[in-house]
Amino acid sequence: MLDIVIDARKASLAPGMDVRRILPFRMRRMVGPFIFMDHAGPVDVQPPLQHNLDVLPHPHIGLSTVSYLFGGQVTHRDSLGVEQIIRPGEVNWMTAGSGIAHSERFEDPATLAGGQLEMIQTWVALPEKDEEAAPAFTNYKPEQLPIFTDSGVWMRLIAGDAYGLRNSVKTHSPLFYLHVVLEAGARLSLPTEHTERGIYIAKGSLEVSGRIYTVGQMLVFTKGAEPVILAKEPTTLMLLGGEPLGERFIWWNFVSSRKERIEQAKADWKEGRILLPPTDNAEFVPLPEDKSSPAGNPSPQALS
Repeated sequence: MLDIVIDARKASLAPGMDVRRILPFRMRRMVGPFIFMDHAGPVDVQPPLQHNLDVLPHPHIGLSTVSYLFGGQVTHRDSLGVEQIIRPGEVNWMTAGSGIAHSERFEDPATLAGGQLEMIQTWVALPEKDEEAAPAFTNYKPEQLPIFTDSGVWMRLIAGDAYGLRNSVKTHSPLFYLHVVLEAGARLSLPTEHTERGIYIAKGSLEVSGRIYTVGQMLVFTKGAEPVILAKEPTTLMLLGGEPLGERFIWWNFVSSRKERIEQAKADWKEGRILLPPTDNAEFVPLPEDKSSPAGNPSPQALS
């Protein structure tokens, strides 16, 4: 029934910005097409450290990044010329495809100093046929995302399909991604139409088959399992999964089904062949020093 429990690891992105890193995990690289997941915040940073939190322009290939905020705001700029303030409850879906660069800036000091900033970042690997797709970015407003409520249960469909819900968020493979809030004592079952399914506990705690699971844990279930999930207190969950895509390689911010494509992406970034955002091109993150061992694989340039 329960395939694996993943405990989030602490990753430090900047002074005052620690995240919980859930995926990839050495014993479970992906859940459906989801290959990366970070939970940042709540962040409470006072001046003058706030500028240190900005994520400078950096590249991606072979994936889509999904930014979802619980609180605060982030300014996204990318090499397509898109400039978008990301706010809570929106879905911001950036398809890197053949290559894109973007930055994330925290330009509202009040949200940082007030501890309001909290967000989930995921990466969705692309099917082989779409790995070289043209880059794209779309912002979806909360009113475009269906909400379902029941006794003690509130959920918003971020992308894909589950529980009979669908929306217009463009995806490239079968998947589901939901923000779920449960009152204490509420029960929930997992959607059964997807092969791989995971639950990340962002707040609160759950009981599953007589065992308690808490904040920062991801529960991944076997195909066909139908567990009953009981909220032990007010609890916030991210449900995700879908159909597996096959093996993917990940190095820094690059994801591909082919190792040689990642080597090409390294060279492209180093030589300036991936354009910088036109409105944020004065600085960027250089290519990390390459390491030969898997343990030396440089950390992704999260937030995304």
